[in-house]
Amino acid sequence: MKIKIIPCLKDNYSYLIIDEKKNIACVVDPSEADPVIKYLDDNKIDLKFILNTHHHYDHVGGNKKLKEKYKANVVGFKGDKDKIPEIDILVDDQEIWKHESFEAKIIHIPGHTLGHICFYFYNNESVFTGDTLFSLGCGRIFEGTFSQMYESLKKIKRLPHNTKIFCGHEYTLNNSKFCLKHDQNNKYLKDKIIEIEKKLKNNLPTIPSTIKEELRCNIFLKSENIKTFSKLRDLKDNF
Repeated sequence: MKIKIIPCLKDNYSYLIIDEKKNIACVVDPSEADPVIKYLDDNKIDLKFILNTHHHYDHVGGNKKLKEKYKANVVGFKGDKDKIPEIDILVDDQEIWKHESFEAKIIHIPGHTLGHICFYFYNNESVFTGDTLFSLGCGRIFEGTFSQMYESLKKIKRLPHNTKIFCGHEYTLNNSKFCLKHDQNNKYLKDKIIEIEKKLKNNLPTIPSTIKEELRCNIFLKSENIKTFSKLRDLKDNF
């Protein structure tokens, strides 16, 4: 199984999860269709499923065009059935979604939106976190509460440490500056920032990160209580 990062819009990432034996794929959060279509057609891959972590337009904008072209099915949280365009398959918290070689656990992680989920492809040691957990950051709280977001991040923190994190945006450098401001003596963070800057200089994505790296470096995951987390989230909103 191969994961291909597809840059979209200004700083979004969509992801193709490709079964190279059968030349079929799922796409996670296609904010626009054309970059996804180009890769699929150039490599003669058939798109079977569109997986949406939440309903925001910069994560579902490509749904309609991709569905029309490939007859792919759209998979999303049951609570977002009236918000995600073209949705076909409704999934629920803790459900195992399976099709052929694709297999993921659905984890409901509200906060950014009320119906936000992540897709945990445990056989591939990979989790697609949308706009809940970023590398060195977390999402803004639009529909949910600080408490919901804090609890959602705790769910992700419990995943195995070697799990690779594929998030919705390239925000890592800006996030690193905020983390460093509030965690100035963190050697792991300083080393990670050097790596981040090197990747960006070479036009490479800073994604994926891992659970282990985020536990060491992400100030939001290091928060030990809801009060500290809420204060940091407020500060980041104005950073």
